[in-house]
Amino acid sequence: MWQRIQTLYLLISATLCAVLLFGVAYKVADPDGMLEVTYFQLQKPFFAILLCILSFLVVLALIVYKGRILQMRLAVLSGIVALGMQVWLAWMYFSFDGAVFRWTVILPLVIAVCNFLAARGCFQDQLVVESAFRVRDRRKRAHKK
Repeated sequence: MWQRIQTLYLLISATLCAVLLFGVAYKVADPDGMLEVTYFQLQKPFFAILLCILSFLVVLALIVYKGRILQMRLAVLSGIVALGMQVWLAWMYFSFDGAVFRWTVILPLVIAVCNFLAARGCFQDQLVVESAFRVRDRRKRAHKK
Protein backbone atom coordinates (compact mmCIF):
# COMPACT_ATOMS: atom_id res chain seq x y z
CA MET A 1 0.00 0.00 0.00
CA TRP A 2 2.60 2.57 0.99
CA GLN A 3 4.85 1.69 -1.96
CA ARG A 4 2.57 3.37 -4.48
CA ILE A 5 2.86 7.08 -5.16
CA GLN A 6 -0.90 7.62 -5.26
CA THR A 7 -1.11 6.61 -1.61
CA LEU A 8 1.26 9.46 -0.78
CA TYR A 9 -0.85 11.90 -2.80
CA LEU A 10 -4.02 10.75 -1.06
CA LEU A 11 -2.35 11.00 2.35
CA ILE A 12 -1.34 14.58 1.56
CA SER A 13 -4.94 15.30 0.50
CA ALA A 14 -6.33 13.80 3.71
CA THR A 15 -3.93 15.89 5.79
CA LEU A 16 -4.90 19.06 3.95
CA CYS A 17 -8.59 18.21 4.45
CA ALA A 18 -7.93 18.02 8.19
CA VAL A 19 -6.20 21.40 8.03
CA LEU A 20 -9.26 22.80 6.23
CA LEU A 21 -11.61 21.35 8.84
CA PHE A 22 -9.91 23.31 11.59
CA GLY A 23 -8.45 26.21 9.60
CA VAL A 24 -9.32 29.87 9.47
CA ALA A 25 -10.97 31.04 6.27
CA TYR A 26 -10.84 34.81 6.65
CA LYS A 27 -10.85 37.68 9.10
CA VAL A 28 -13.09 40.72 8.95
CA ALA A 29 -12.47 43.96 10.85
CA ASP A 30 -15.45 45.24 12.84
CA PRO A 31 -16.26 48.96 12.98
CA ASP A 32 -14.74 48.89 16.48
CA GLY A 33 -11.42 47.72 15.07
CA MET A 34 -11.70 44.16 16.41
CA LEU A 35 -10.98 41.26 14.08
CA GLU A 36 -13.72 38.67 13.63
CA VAL A 37 -12.29 35.27 12.72
CA THR A 38 -14.35 32.90 10.54
CA TYR A 39 -13.47 29.21 10.38
CA PHE A 40 -14.21 27.01 7.37
CA GLN A 41 -16.57 24.65 9.17
CA LEU A 42 -18.49 27.51 10.82
CA GLN A 43 -18.80 29.66 7.74
CA LYS A 44 -21.83 28.05 6.13
CA PRO A 45 -23.49 24.73 6.99
CA PHE A 46 -23.34 23.66 3.34
CA PHE A 47 -19.62 24.32 3.24
CA ALA A 48 -19.11 22.18 6.36
CA ILE A 49 -21.10 19.35 4.80
CA LEU A 50 -19.12 19.66 1.57
CA LEU A 51 -15.87 19.58 3.53
CA CYS A 52 -16.96 16.46 5.42
CA ILE A 53 -17.93 14.76 2.14
CA LEU A 54 -14.54 15.66 0.66
CA SER A 55 -12.72 14.31 3.71
CA PHE A 56 -14.78 11.10 3.60
CA LEU A 57 -14.06 10.57 -0.12
CA VAL A 58 -10.32 11.10 0.31
CA VAL A 59 -10.09 8.76 3.31
CA LEU A 60 -12.20 6.16 1.51
CA ALA A 61 -9.93 6.39 -1.55
CA LEU A 62 -6.96 5.92 0.75
CA ILE A 63 -8.50 2.83 2.34
CA VAL A 64 -9.55 0.97 -0.84
CA TYR A 65 -6.03 0.61 -2.20
CA LYS A 66 -6.64 -2.92 -3.53
CA GLY A 67 -9.37 -1.76 -5.90
CA ARG A 68 -7.45 0.43 -8.30
CA ILE A 69 -10.43 1.36 -10.47
CA LEU A 70 -12.58 2.30 -7.45
CA GLN A 71 -9.67 4.22 -5.94
CA MET A 72 -9.19 6.10 -9.20
CA ARG A 73 -12.89 7.00 -9.42
CA LEU A 74 -13.01 8.15 -5.80
CA ALA A 75 -9.90 10.28 -6.33
CA VAL A 76 -11.41 11.92 -9.41
CA LEU A 77 -14.72 12.53 -7.62
CA SER A 78 -13.01 14.08 -4.61
CA GLY A 79 -10.89 16.21 -6.96
CA ILE A 80 -14.06 17.53 -8.60
CA VAL A 81 -15.58 18.29 -5.19
CA ALA A 82 -12.37 20.11 -4.19
CA LEU A 83 -12.47 22.17 -7.40
CA GLY A 84 -16.07 23.09 -6.65
CA MET A 85 -15.03 24.26 -3.20
CA GLN A 86 -12.22 26.30 -4.73
CA VAL A 87 -14.62 27.99 -7.15
CA TRP A 88 -16.91 28.85 -4.25
CA LEU A 89 -14.01 30.26 -2.24
CA ALA A 90 -12.88 32.29 -5.26
CA TRP A 91 -16.38 33.73 -5.57
CA MET A 92 -16.29 34.65 -1.87
CA TYR A 93 -12.85 36.22 -2.30
CA PHE A 94 -14.03 38.53 -5.05
CA SER A 95 -17.40 39.36 -3.49
CA PHE A 96 -16.39 40.15 0.12
CA ASP A 97 -15.09 43.64 0.81
CA GLY A 98 -12.82 44.21 3.76
CA ALA A 99 -12.16 40.53 4.40
CA VAL A 100 -8.58 39.33 4.77
CA PHE A 101 -8.37 35.79 3.47
CA ARG A 102 -5.81 33.35 4.83
CA TRP A 103 -3.45 31.12 2.86
CA THR A 104 -5.72 28.16 3.60
CA VAL A 105 -8.13 29.38 0.92
CA ILE A 106 -5.96 27.80 -1.80
CA LEU A 107 -5.88 24.38 -0.11
CA PRO A 108 -8.85 22.94 -2.09
CA LEU A 109 -6.87 23.59 -5.26
CA VAL A 110 -3.86 21.72 -3.84
CA ILE A 111 -6.16 18.90 -2.73
CA ALA A 112 -7.64 18.69 -6.24
CA VAL A 113 -4.20 18.53 -7.85
CA CYS A 114 -3.08 15.79 -5.44
CA ASN A 115 -6.26 13.82 -6.10
CA PHE A 116 -5.88 14.05 -9.87
CA LEU A 117 -2.24 12.94 -9.57
CA ALA A 118 -3.40 10.01 -7.42
CA ALA A 119 -6.01 9.07 -10.03
CA ARG A 120 -3.31 9.20 -12.71
CA GLY A 121 -1.12 6.86 -10.61
CA CYS A 122 -4.03 4.44 -10.15
CA PHE A 123 -4.65 4.46 -13.89
CA GLN A 124 -0.99 3.75 -14.63
CA ASP A 125 -0.98 0.87 -12.13
CA GLN A 126 -4.08 -0.57 -13.75
CA LEU A 127 -2.43 -0.39 -17.18
CA VAL A 128 0.64 -2.25 -15.87
CA VAL A 129 -1.54 -4.98 -14.34
CA GLU A 130 -3.57 -5.37 -17.53
CA SER A 131 -0.45 -5.57 -19.71
CA ALA A 132 1.07 -8.18 -17.39
CA PHE A 133 -2.16 -10.17 -17.57
CA ARG A 134 -2.08 -10.05 -21.40
CA VAL A 135 1.53 -11.24 -21.48
CA ARG A 136 0.76 -14.07 -19.04
CA ASP A 137 -2.35 -15.05 -20.99
CA ARG A 138 -0.38 -15.06 -24.25
CA ARG A 139 2.26 -17.36 -22.72
CA LYS A 140 -0.40 -19.79 -21.51
CA ARG A 141 -1.90 -19.98 -24.98
CA ALA A 142 1.55 -20.53 -26.51
CA HIS A 143 2.26 -23.46 -24.15
CA LYS A 144 -1.04 -25.15 -24.98
CA LYS A 145 -0.16 -25.36 -28.69
